[in-house]
Amino acid sequence: MQRDEDLKGDLARAGVPEPVTQAALEIDAILQRWRRRIQKRELGHRALADLDLGLDLAQLDVLMAVVAPANEFGDEAGTETMVATVAARLGIDPSRASRVTAELIRLGHLRRGVSQQDARRAVIEPTARGRAVVNAVRGYKFLMIGQFLRGWTEAEIAAFVPLLERFSAWTERDDRDTDAVAAEIARLRARLAESESDDGPTPSS
Repeated sequence: MQRDEDLKGDLARAGVPEPVTQAALEIDAILQRWRRRIQKRELGHRALADLDLGLDLAQLDVLMAVVAPANEFGDEAGTETMVATVAARLGIDPSRASRVTAELIRLGHLRRGVSQQDARRAVIEPTARGRAVVNAVRGYKFLMIGQFLRGWTEAEIAAFVPLLERFSAWTERDDRDTDAVAAEIARLRARLAESESDDGPTPSS
């Protein structure tokens, strides 16, 4: 498509080689398709249905955040958890975290406890049932992923995992070098301004 050719020209002026640009286009297409599938939470819905858990995805997310499996939450695993901790781990509003936590307490998956560090502070803990649910869902998920990856060679897995980690970390970096492409970013802004003038004045609301 012509717009892709124009994009390739922009990147070439910024010093990005054509094969790298083509790879970026292909990676972006894969990620956009993956994002749409992830947003549907297909695997999560299947796990809830196949295991007959009687929970929704929001409740499962909060339960996972309280149990905090080490592979997902790292150093936070095993630390005391409060409603504010759940909100921070999931990046959701504290009021929503509080509401879903209360639902899980009512369902018997969580319970309130007293902090061992500060007796004035209430913490949230999984019940035996809640921990069993998390273990079952994680078992289901890794059975699915493991079944898929068993068709890969050891060399493919050894190459893929560190490269995926390296690529995913790019979006979290604060030092992404926009200075190197500042001229092209300015050119994009100029094109936007030109497109507005081509369309005429914007109607007032």
